[in-house]
Amino acid sequence: MTPQPNPEAGAAVKAADRAHVFHSWSAQELIDPLAVAGAEGSYFWDYDGRRYLDFASGLVYTNIGYQHPKVVAAIQEQAARMTTFAPAFAVEARSEAARLIAERTPGDLDKIFFTNGGADAVEHALRMARLHTGRPKVLSAYRSYHGGTQQAVNVTGDPRRWASDSGTAGVVRFWAPFLYRSRFYAETEEQECARALEHLETTIAFEGPSTVAAIILETVPGTAGIMVPPPGYLAGVRELCDKYGIVFVLDEVMAGFGRTGEWFAADLFDVTPDLLTFAKGVNSGYVPLGGVAISGAMAETFGKRPYPGGLTYSGHPLACAAAVATINVMAEEGVVENAARLGASLVGPELRALAERHPSVGEVRGVGMFWALELVRDRRTREPLVPYNAAGEANAPMAAFAAAAKESGIWPFVNMNRTHVVPPLNASEAELKEGLAALDAALTVADGYTE
Repeated sequence: MTPQPNPEAGAAVKAADRAHVFHSWSAQELIDPLAVAGAEGSYFWDYDGRRYLDFASGLVYTNIGYQHPKVVAAIQEQAARMTTFAPAFAVEARSEAARLIAERTPGDLDKIFFTNGGADAVEHALRMARLHTGRPKVLSAYRSYHGGTQQAVNVTGDPRRWASDSGTAGVVRFWAPFLYRSRFYAETEEQECARALEHLETTIAFEGPSTVAAIILETVPGTAGIMVPPPGYLAGVRELCDKYGIVFVLDEVMAGFGRTGEWFAADLFDVTPDLLTFAKGVNSGYVPLGGVAISGAMAETFGKRPYPGGLTYSGHPLACAAAVATINVMAEEGVVENAARLGASLVGPELRALAERHPSVGEVRGVGMFWALELVRDRRTREPLVPYNAAGEANAPMAAFAAAAKESGIWPFVNMNRTHVVPPLNASEAELKEGLAALDAALTVADGYTE
């Protein structure tokens, strides 16, 4: 589709937004949201006709890009047949979505509880864990993000938690492995893994194993920095959970449905959790949907005991029809394989080549179509390009980088001192090269802030 400029329409959209829309995570008077006129494939455009290659995949969810015709058609067909129906009934779209998801989850995660998104999937997973064990506490990592609802934001590690953290939510945090900024004085991945596991077991011991219901981890942390865990770490966490009777919850809201080059990131590490949360890529965000994949042992807890939780729109037919179509498209078009192949052969090597050219790049890390560049002022000291949780003038270097990226024609995913490279999984080789060239140009701006 060729963007057609229409500045007057754009001005009207912007005026209505500024008058009435209350935006998340924002100081309302300090933001200037772009008015978007349309989107297709890997691109979207504004009302001035300017087109952007979406290197953020929305919020890392348009795994098959925008407006895939088969998914759009499936939503239209479902709307004509049955727009909505209450969750207590067996409905074809809901049943088929659950079947397709269960076919792809690891191990015996064969029961699917549908939610409206990732945050409420986390809420329900932790509720299930507490009810299953009869224990109150949840352990979560500092470098993490699990959602914006009350319990989900309390198990989150990043600063978005602070304003809502009452300190009484039964959450204990620990350090997960991250060798580049190791909390364990490690020099190798093996040391980092061993010391992180020792630290976690010590935390369990001092908290009291009989009080810990669950450990929740993002399989590959997303917004916190795309730190791929070292070999053996997740298996080690699984062993600790088994040792102490703790429920192991993997959050795959961002990493799931092909983002890492596998249907689920857990498959990269040959580990099966007791509960797995998902959302985003399950239907490319076309209609809100999330869920919890539940193991046999966990499901058995509620075999004759009612599960005290639910949502009006659980397994909404339109959302589930979109999920069915999305999963089928991904299978038929080899989308997961494309993410693995181009991530390994193109994105990873090109990002490492960028790091050689740009002193602002401290580390490149990732897998599949899930990558992060750690931007620094000084490679030797690893001082971040901006301070932790920087805002205003302190964040000027990252703001300048983001503006340069947009000027170069890509829409970046920027968080703290990082830019994440998370394009649609079905992006073409030509599109990826276009985006990487634009990123190369933008990094010259970041280089200007190095020492």
